[in-house]
Amino acid sequence: MRALPIVALAALCVTHTIANPYFDPDEIGMTMLTIWPTARSTALAGAMTALADEADAAYFNPAGLAFQTTAKADLSYGNWLPGLYPGMYYVFAAGGAPLRLSFLDGRNAYVSGSLTRMSVGETDVVDERGNYLGRHEAWRGAAAVCAAASLGRNSSAGVSLKVLRSEHLMYLWGWDLDGIAGLEAGGNATAIAADVGLAYRPDPRFSLGLDVTNLGPKLRYSTEYGDTYSAALPSMARLGMCWTPVESRNVRVRVMPEVDKSLVRIFRDSTGTTPFGRKLEKEWKAATKAVGVEATAFSLVSLRLGYFEDLIEQRGGIVLEKDGQTYHYGLWDALSRKGLGRLKSIGLCWGFGVGNDVLRFDVSNDAAIYDFPTQNWKLQLTCNDIGKLLGVRS
Repeated sequence: MRALPIVALAALCVTHTIANPYFDPDEIGMTMLTIWPTARSTALAGAMTALADEADAAYFNPAGLAFQTTAKADLSYGNWLPGLYPGMYYVFAAGGAPLRLSFLDGRNAYVSGSLTRMSVGETDVVDERGNYLGRHEAWRGAAAVCAAASLGRNSSAGVSLKVLRSEHLMYLWGWDLDGIAGLEAGGNATAIAADVGLAYRPDPRFSLGLDVTNLGPKLRYSTEYGDTYSAALPSMARLGMCWTPVESRNVRVRVMPEVDKSLVRIFRDSTGTTPFGRKLEKEWKAATKAVGVEATAFSLVSLRLGYFEDLIEQRGGIVLEKDGQTYHYGLWDALSRKGLGRLKSIGLCWGFGVGNDVLRFDVSNDAAIYDFPTQNWKLQLTCNDIGKLLGVRS
C-alpha cells in the first residue's frame, strides 16, 4: 500500500507526457514558472525538492509541507537579469500553517498559498511606423494554493493548484528571447496548472523528494492584433536527495543533489527510428543537474554554494574556451575528457543567511550561470514560526 502513491504519481507523469498532445508544441510559455523563487533556493542552485522545509516548499515540493509543524512565511525579491534588460524584477511570497483534522487519524496536514510576479519593466511602445503609443509594463503572475498530508510515519504527498496570468511579454516588439529562462514571446493568457509531489524521510539525516510540476492544458495567447497561438506549460519532473553528513550542536552541513527534466517534447522522435537507448541518453543530457551545499553554524549563520548545469539552454556547467569559441560541458565530461579547452567559468551560485530558528534574512547571486554580464541578486525574509514571533501558540 505504501508504494501505491509512488506508482500513481509515476503513472500520472508518464500518461501526461506521452498521451497528452500538448507536449509537442512549437514553443513553451510561462517559463517564469522555472525561476527559483527565493534567495536560499537560488544559492543552492534550486536543489530543494528533497529538503522543502520552509514555506517555499509550495513551489519545490508541496509534499514537504506535511513535515512542517509551525506556521511559516517567505518573502523574496530579486532584480531579474538586469544585464539583459534594465528594470526587470521578480517577487515571491508564500505562507502556510498546519491543520488538525480528525479524519486523518493523527497524521500531519498542512495548507499553504503563494503569489509570484515577474515584471519585465516599463518600456516605450511604438507601432510598426514608429509612432509612440505610450509606456507599458509586461508582467507574468501566478497564485497557488497547496495542501499536504502525511501518508505514514516517513512519507507524505502534496498537491498545488495554480492560476497563471501573462500580460504582453514583448510579443509586439519582436524580441528574440528564446533560451532565456522566464522570458519568451507572449500576449495575454490565463491558465491553470497543478503540481503533485511525494516526500520520503526514513531518517532525520536523509530524505528523497519527487515533484511533477506545471501539469495542465496548453496556454492560449491572444494579442492586440487579434492573433492567437498556443504554447505548452513548462511541465517538469524533479527528483532530489538531501543528506546531512554533519549534525552537531554547533554545525550542520547538508548536501543536496538534484536532477530536473522537462517533460515537454520528451522522447520526441520525428523519424521514428531512434533506438530507445539513444533517446534515453539524449534526455539525460537534456536534464538539468544541480548540487547544493548548506553549512550552518550555531543555528545563526548559513553559507551556501550551488553548482548548476543546463547544457541545452547553455546555462552554467563547466564553460571552456577553445579557438575563440565557448562551450558548455557537464561536470563529468569536463573531468574525464582531455583537450576540451581552457576553463572560462563554472556555473556556481552562492549566498548566505543570518538569523535564528524564527526569523532569518538571506542573500543570493546566480549571475555566474549566464554567459552575458549581469548581477542577479535576491533578498529573502523568512519566518519559520509565526506563532512564536507573535508570542502566541503556532
